[in-house]
Amino acid sequence: MTSVVFTNARLINPETGTDSLGWLHAENGHIVALGGGDAPAIVGDVIDCNGKCLAPGIVDIGVKVCEPGERHKESYKSAGLAAAAGGVTTIVTRPDTLPAVDTPETLEFATRRAQADAPVNVLPMAALTKGREGREMTEIGFLQDAGAVAFTDCDHVITNTKVFSRALTYAKSCGALVIAHPQEPGLSKGAAATSGKFAALRGLPAVSPMAERMGLDRDIALLEMTGAAYHADQITTARALPALERAKRNGLDITAGTSIHHLTLNELDVADYRTFFKVKPPLRSEDDRQAVIEAVRTGLIDIISSMHTPQDEESKRLPFEEAASGAVALETFLPAALRLYHAGQLDLPSLFRAMALNPAKRLGLDSGRMEPGAPADLVLFDPDVPFVLDRFALKSKSQNTPFDGQRMQGKVLATYVAGKDVYRRT
Repeated sequence: MTSVVFTNARLINPETGTDSLGWLHAENGHIVALGGGDAPAIVGDVIDCNGKCLAPGIVDIGVKVCEPGERHKESYKSAGLAAAAGGVTTIVTRPDTLPAVDTPETLEFATRRAQADAPVNVLPMAALTKGREGREMTEIGFLQDAGAVAFTDCDHVITNTKVFSRALTYAKSCGALVIAHPQEPGLSKGAAATSGKFAALRGLPAVSPMAERMGLDRDIALLEMTGAAYHADQITTARALPALERAKRNGLDITAGTSIHHLTLNELDVADYRTFFKVKPPLRSEDDRQAVIEAVRTGLIDIISSMHTPQDEESKRLPFEEAASGAVALETFLPAALRLYHAGQLDLPSLFRAMALNPAKRLGLDSGRMEPGAPADLVLFDPDVPFVLDRFALKSKSQNTPFDGQRMQGKVLATYVAGKDVYRRT
């Protein structure tokens, strides 16, 4: 029997919306009890948190681990170490690998590698169509049996609405969650920036924010037709928010996420063609960024994800238009999110509601909560410690982060998975 008591902790409870001093007792991998004031006499290891924050471990939907096919960019071992160092206790992996995770055999290979190498929980998603090509749906039932927690073609938008509607219908019959990337693919093809004055001055191929709205409108219409469970991976523009609000008000089974980069950066950060700031969809205007932050605060946008996308130096050290999209974010996720806390835009329970509780609920997990019976997946962090980020100190194999050299505030002190210490800051 393993028993751990966290004392003198600032408990961040996203379910009750509270931020208060107290204690927490975990035993055999689960939370047994918690409360305010001094901890009762309990037999077990005692960890004095010294007034630092103790919160549910982050559940990160949409992490790319490049096995199989591109292990030089990121492996399950390096991604797991990066996640533990970032307070992420569950990573939900994308199927956009080489080859795509579209068969039970490929899924089982990835699961075995994850179980052998990663110190955190790893839950795989599978492709919705074979090869993510949008022509023929995968064996959703078999993939579910093999452990797939959701189905997505990632940033490959299914253009054939008949194929997509059939996949949604079949997913509903299996009780499966479909995650989609709302974009109108014709308008967004080849875009490297968001249309506007900045993109025009830089001479960058750009896409209108309406492309996101149009993609979401189409998907909502298909949801009305099929009744499937649907999650929009990234809502990044103010134009898409009214459609999302109507869909929720009309009772559709829809949730939405956004990325930490779209919450903390805007199009001007690209500056002189800095390719580490090239993500998909492209960074938006400051007005869009503020609208999305407000949508997270009100709960219209349910989930914040890192959208961790490793890219090697060769794919980033190119002209902006030709450079690969994406940024690593497992280790920078929490300190970047704390920018919103320090700016007074989101409190800590609201942040962890979007980073831990809501993603866990959407996937039907027991984690993401600070309640008796929940897994003791926890992160201990100091929200106030300042530091300058050095990308070469990151544990990811790829170091393509837009936060390199930036002053940040907030560091993970320790991460626990099922009550076991998987990371401790030295």
